[in-house]
Amino acid sequence: MKERPSFPARLDSTLAKNRPSAGGGIAPSAPRLVPIAKAPVIAPMVAKSKPVPKAIPVPQGLGMDSVAVRQRMVQKLAGQGVTDPLVLTAMGTIERHRFVDSALVNQAYEDTSLPIGLGQTISKPGVVSRMIELMRNGATGRMGRVLEIGTGCGYQAAVLSCVATEVYSIERLKGLHDKARDNLRHLRLPNLHLLFGDGMVGYAQGGPYAGIISAAGGDALPQAWIDQLAVGGRLVAPMVHSGGQALLVVDKTPQGLRQSILEAVHFVPLKSGVA
Repeated sequence: MKERPSFPARLDSTLAKNRPSAGGGIAPSAPRLVPIAKAPVIAPMVAKSKPVPKAIPVPQGLGMDSVAVRQRMVQKLAGQGVTDPLVLTAMGTIERHRFVDSALVNQAYEDTSLPIGLGQTISKPGVVSRMIELMRNGATGRMGRVLEIGTGCGYQAAVLSCVATEVYSIERLKGLHDKARDNLRHLRLPNLHLLFGDGMVGYAQGGPYAGIISAAGGDALPQAWIDQLAVGGRLVAPMVHSGGQALLVVDKTPQGLRQSILEAVHFVPLKSGVA
């Protein structure tokens, strides 16, 4: 599982002009959009006209064909109960081996978490697909704007970009934010925006969100997330429950919040601030 979330610190001025700001969290600082190309320039990730390659083989000598292995992974996910066609297509499209260290590339399509540096891991494909399917809640076609708490190496953000119209992804660890930016550069995704900062305060300028998904769990949901979730939207996050962690699903209805506790999971603790 992707086990270290991350979180924003200073907002991009262009987006700030168009949407209201919000505060909250512990020692919050405004999120900052950082471009894929150059970190020092503050701007959202923008696509160029260059087409995305359909299938780029894994490094030679590893004895695996990326496309075939991804399809076997998708078949296993379907066997585990994932039924959302858009999620399955996204899992079969995004090349997970591009988001792990070269020494681990031959394990990229196994249903296991793998280290990505800084003591963090990339989540299991089964967990990624399960949480995204829960967040989509039966949507047909792409859902609206999504907020991801914890970019990690960027894999889940890339998958989300295939199932949502726009994705804002926040990472609190600068080293991982930079790694995700590098990992995602070749995809040139125009609807994916990477932010560095404190995810506990969310990103009000991108909201309200049709979905919010978190890769870290705490004792309680940050109020900023609830505030930024659209009416009719759904939030999926690990939460401390009965001495462990379980998946929490929150639906924001006109009548209020509706919560469901699902299966046990294991994610890193939700933290504030940046590092």
